Amino acid sequence: MMPEYSMKIISLNIWGGKVYEPLFDFITHYNSEIDVFCFQEMYKGGQSFRPHLKNMHMNIFVDIQNILKDYQGFFSETQTHEEGLGLFVKDSIKIESFQERFVFRSRNAMVNLDARTLGRLIQIVKFSQDNKDFSIINFHGLWNGMGKTDTSERLKQSNNIKKSLNKLTGNKILCGDFNLLPNTESLSIIKNDMRNLITEYKITSTRSGLYKKHERFADYILVSENVKVKDFKVLQDEVSDHLPLYLEFS
Repeated sequence: MMPEYSMKIISLNIWGGKVYEPLFDFITHYNSEIDVFCFQEMYKGGQSFRPHLKNMHMNIFVDIQNILKDYQGFFSETQTHEEGLGLFVKDSIKIESFQERFVFRSRNAMVNLDARTLGRLIQIVKFSQDNKDFSIINFHGLWNGMGKTDTSERLKQSNNIKKSLNKLTGNKILCGDFNLLPNTESLSIIKNDMRNLITEYKITSTRSGLYKKHERFADYILVSENVKVKDFKVLQDEVSDHLPLYLEFS
């Protein structure tokens, strides 16, 4: 009998590439092992006028693509010349489709350089493995500068994500920086009938020592019931103010 095939994902908010060389070393180390990288807070040819972005690497997507030469990269910007999502899929995986959907506001919605008004989207890549259909969804949730609790905007965003997930068939894996605390209604709406691996594996923090605020949760991986989780953990590599999430599944 052939051994059951397994796949591996890493999800990470790269913090705009502030921790540049350690991040590159981390990606290089996992290059041969990981099938899909899901990155949040990425830039590609950015030219933002927001003052806090002066320390960001505004072409970090291209730099990472140069490391991940055997991967197909997808960049989805929320604002022209601004931040977005990056998803890298190993060339050995036959991609059936890729799409992006806005779940809050729209592209180029930012007003007066205020990050709280940025649109929010999800990336969706679909493929099949061992006669099972999979959708991997990459997400970076609404930031409002006032913590990670429920707001009317976040509830609206969550309901839009739920609608998008309900349209997908097969096995689903949703990952990213949700900008939500574990006990929020907003997260409960997104979770719906999926498994929250952060709570299931009793994770106590998804933040590195570079994050100085008291809230220790922001990042999640949710999987639908038929996804077989072989391994899940929060890696302790300090390559961002977020910690990388690692999932092996079939």
